[in-house]
Amino acid sequence: MTASSPLGEYIAREGPLHRVRPGLKLIGLFVFACVVMATGGPISTTLGLLAAVALALIAGLRGREFWRAARRFSLIALPLLVFTAASAAFGQDGGWGPGGVELPNAAAWASGFARGYSVIGDLFALVLVASAVTASTAVEDMLDTIIRALGPLQRFGAKPERAALAFSLVIRAIPSILGIARETAFAARARGLERDPRARVVPLVLRTVAHAQSTGEALAARGIGEE
Repeated sequence: MTASSPLGEYIAREGPLHRVRPGLKLIGLFVFACVVMATGGPISTTLGLLAAVALALIAGLRGREFWRAARRFSLIALPLLVFTAASAAFGQDGGWGPGGVELPNAAAWASGFARGYSVIGDLFALVLVASAVTASTAVEDMLDTIIRALGPLQRFGAKPERAALAFSLVIRAIPSILGIARETAFAARARGLERDPRARVVPLVLRTVAHAQSTGEALAARGIGEE
């Protein structure tokens, strides 16, 4: 049982973002992240979100694919929004007083939620842009980009093919490990042990190690990694 990767999946189609070289897309992602971190405020966050949504739509993230990326992010976004807004509000007003906890006033809460919107919006924009890069770039093209980027380092002992192989193994292992975790949770629930951490953690660790060992044996059988 293999789960879908949280990194997203490649969407085979013809589009303007698909025709951009992977290296340029990675540089663009880095520049976008720097701009998002350097700017702040609800206005810049809204502009960043609009740009990220546009890129995601151009990459083919529509309907179910777009909802899948948004749903995964919402699992951490809502608690983080409440925590960030409350922390910012109590940092401006409220706290401990003679009568106990004093709640912030309305202006502090408004400022806190504005701060929370900026943090969550910036993170979601980065997730969307990264998902757009993943959706518009085949794994093989990304691996070729890594090999070319590390090529000049061969004189210092670097092995680009091995780095690309490791990157490929990580990408392919994530859905497998998520699938193992889901199967382990189902098995624990079927035995009535869903609240026992050992019933989840121990089988997950053992099966993950076994998966890693089988992968290593498969590579060794092909003569990879012996030199």
